[in-house]
Amino acid sequence: VVSTQSTGNYFIQSNLSTMSEDQVIMSDLPDVDESEGMFNMADIAVFGLFVVGLVAFYFYKQFQEKTAPSIKPISLQQLKTGIVESGLNVVTRMQESGKRMVVFYGSQTGTAEEFATRLCKEARYYGISAMCGDPLEYEVETLQNLQEVEGHIAVFLMATYGEGEPTDNAIQFNEFINNEETNLNGLNYAVFGLGNSTYEYYNKMGKDVDELLEKRGASRISALGLGDDDGNIEDDYMNWRENFWADVCKLYGMEKNDDVLNIRNYKLVVHDNMPSSKVFKGELGYVGSYSNPRPPYDTKNPFMAPLTVNYNLCSEDSERIVFHCEIDVAKAKIKYEPGDHIAIYPENNAKLVQQMGDRLAIDLDTVISLDCIDEFTTKQHPFPCPTTYRTALTHYIDITTPPRTNVLKDLAQFATDPNEKEFLVKISGSSVEGKNQYNDWVVKDQRHMMQILEDCPSLQPPIDHVLELLPRLQARYYSIASSPKLHPRSIHVCAALVKYKTTSGRPAEGVCTSWLEKMVPSETDEYKIPVFVRRNQGFRLPRKAIIPVIMVGPGTGLAPFRSFIQHRAALTREGRECGENIMFFGCRNEKKDYLYEDELKQYEKEGIIQLYTAFSRDSEKKVYVQDMMEENALQIWDLLEKGAHFYVCGDARRMARDVHQMLLRIVQDYGKMELKDAETYVISMENSFRYQKDVWS
Repeated sequence: VVSTQSTGNYFIQSNLSTMSEDQVIMSDLPDVDESEGMFNMADIAVFGLFVVGLVAFYFYKQFQEKTAPSIKPISLQQLKTGIVESGLNVVTRMQESGKRMVVFYGSQTGTAEEFATRLCKEARYYGISAMCGDPLEYEVETLQNLQEVEGHIAVFLMATYGEGEPTDNAIQFNEFINNEETNLNGLNYAVFGLGNSTYEYYNKMGKDVDELLEKRGASRISALGLGDDDGNIEDDYMNWRENFWADVCKLYGMEKNDDVLNIRNYKLVVHDNMPSSKVFKGELGYVGSYSNPRPPYDTKNPFMAPLTVNYNLCSEDSERIVFHCEIDVAKAKIKYEPGDHIAIYPENNAKLVQQMGDRLAIDLDTVISLDCIDEFTTKQHPFPCPTTYRTALTHYIDITTPPRTNVLKDLAQFATDPNEKEFLVKISGSSVEGKNQYNDWVVKDQRHMMQILEDCPSLQPPIDHVLELLPRLQARYYSIASSPKLHPRSIHVCAALVKYKTTSGRPAEGVCTSWLEKMVPSETDEYKIPVFVRRNQGFRLPRKAIIPVIMVGPGTGLAPFRSFIQHRAALTREGRECGENIMFFGCRNEKKDYLYEDELKQYEKEGIIQLYTAFSRDSEKKVYVQDMMEENALQIWDLLEKGAHFYVCGDARRMARDVHQMLLRIVQDYGKMELKDAETYVISMENSFRYQKDVWS
């Protein structure tokens, strides 16, 4: 780059420092009259302005540093989620709003948040003013001063995510509670954990938080409760909360007041002349975010990405449908790594939404807001407002999950038929018979809100009450099935369509997969879906490509391993030396649902992978991936002794457990160990991140 000033008699060439003296030709410089000096008046004026500018810039920066808000270091939570907490002081918040109880929730799918809202609402029956707290929004260190709130109660409803991990919004709290310098003397607490017993680290967060709070000096006022999503988590919660309130009443000398009426958190506001530009149309962060996106993209600000490819991987005569989808993220410049998850925000079925509108006799296109009655809450609306009933039922509210007992209890008052009202009150109550009826009629039969309205014809609740009570529609997470080395501009998804009939014979379907099924891109049809990427640090390829990997992924559990294999194939083609890649894949029938068959066989032909397959329905004796592991046990053991990483993806309830048991057997038999020593060996693999799981129930 050459900078030249026309009024002067010199020039500066910025790359002179890289040239030899021979390359600088002095004769090329303009002549200078020594009597005039090296600088004329114009040069001096320019130089003076330059100095003044530097001085002004210096004082401007000094002013900025003094007036700018302090910037906190980025935590692990912010790196993982892209969300920065606002840093509210929980003590100040409670004192200013006159709250006595705070209920913190660690929630990934919304259940813990739903239970927290219910508990705060129930507190009014006991004369307690309570507030919900998302730990992401608070300065968790201020919990150390909670004893300043007289007669306080702190409740922690903590879900466990994945393999014993905290939920995204509880990472910061987890770091705080694990800090040995944390002092919680004088804090009164109770804990309810939410987990799934099909996972190895069942309810780890709930157990850890309960133990660590006591260890840090806090006082437990009610016993730990554990909810099992593989069983009846609603029943587990109800039993715990009955004991919790009994303990609170005993400790503080209170009694329940059943005469408390009109317990609503939100009031309905109808907007007659709201401009369309101010109405939410499905966005989560701000109005217009889907048409005018701004990064970063995360759970509160997904990117509306084009769905460019969508086809069925199974044969036409297969009982299953498994989609291969490709999502274009080039414009968003979303980065991802093998092992990450993509989150998709689905839409509820349009026909079901219309049915609810017709049944409740409302104009679905009315623009409304639900405004919080409590002015001190951090959550002013249960979902983005203002919006229409149609948008709320389509994008924001979960209308297909069977409603909890509190929903039925609140809505029972709107049944005009005495028998229907009595039935709804009974199944939402605490009697053994009522709980059993709720489990049979609602949970096992998978009755959603519309079906309950159909089966109870006299039930006519106000739509705004229904919207307040039903939970939020959550994003669905899928293991990414592509590598950025081969597909930097797109993310691939491999997902099985969920469709079945309930015990009552009614058809049921998965919200997201049934929505995706209808979207087949073509030259005339274009589709976009809201997405963001969730980092999965607990499921990563070894940093050194030379380390061998063993992958076990039947069915759609193949998805992240397709990403792994593509990544290692790209490294190999770049000339990098890679370790062995062993793939154990299984499905029902080779001819019907062998996912990515041609691709896997090509990688095998190139020597990228060693492929072992199990087709469970193609022989008299069913063969599964763990059986193929047993057949190749010596190879697995030899690779483990060489430092290989072992991965499992798929069903947690049976497959992952069976694979784990087979791994233990292999270690025990070929390592010539006692069972206890084999278990220690496998645990050491987990602790050193050589044994990683991405499983679901």
